[in-house]
Amino acid sequence: MTRRDAYLDAMLRHLGATYYQTLHGDATASDVARAVDSVEAEAARRPGTLPDLGKRDYRHRSGRWRVRDVMRTTAVTVDRHTSGKEIARLMSQHRVSALPVLAGQGRVVGVVSEADLLRSRSGHGKVRLRLSGRPSRAGGDTADQLMSTPPITIHPDAPIAAAARRMDQQRVRLLPVVDAEGQLLGVLSRRNLLSILLRPDTDITDEVRAVLRDVLLIDETGVSVRAEDGVVTLDGQVATEDSHRAAVRLASDVDGVLSVIDRLSVSPSAEQPADASS
Repeated sequence: MTRRDAYLDAMLRHLGATYYQTLHGDATASDVARAVDSVEAEAARRPGTLPDLGKRDYRHRSGRWRVRDVMRTTAVTVDRHTSGKEIARLMSQHRVSALPVLAGQGRVVGVVSEADLLRSRSGHGKVRLRLSGRPSRAGGDTADQLMSTPPITIHPDAPIAAAARRMDQQRVRLLPVVDAEGQLLGVLSRRNLLSILLRPDTDITDEVRAVLRDVLLIDETGVSVRAEDGVVTLDGQVATEDSHRAAVRLASDVDGVLSVIDRLSVSPSAEQPADASS
């Protein structure tokens, strides 16, 4: 076996191992998608050396939406020198509860929220501490004096669930979406996150079916999927108990799914032990 053949063999083994981990709860649909991508890329460079994996779109059928899928790429922003009065006007005009504060080449240095504005007006000129620990005057006239810093941000490839947890833990209503250098790419609001819960049932059904087919290789004729108001019902037979557990777990992971009604059963022929006398 050549070095290249050994490499291809190792990739296929990795794909099989990832599939096995998915069955036992140690990997997600996204992990399988990445493993398949690496094999498909190598297959494209060397046609005919690998089995055909089919034409599948894993990007939005992995059961894991990302921040970039729902964020707003157009954002109202201010700089350090923007006055408090102008900030209040922008918030009212654009119906937003917070504004990123930018410096330099679009780098996010802070966030001014409605709470920051109200807190400044209730301080009656007393010195207050920002999150950075640096003092500023309540009622200060500029974003630099009002903003909370360091800013609480999120990366565009972060899972939606991670963004929701960060908003809840930090008690913020808006997250600036930034790249590795801290430059603004967009913003994520609570309203954007709610859009996931409002996904049409047809979209949810299609994605659950794709996950079961592409990740677990479950025959669509053997398992029916129905979504109603975000509640997914799985009905039919699967080959093994591992596949049964993985199917329910992966269906639950699909964004927009509120709960899963499990009516799956394991094929009796697959569960019967082999006859020792045969």
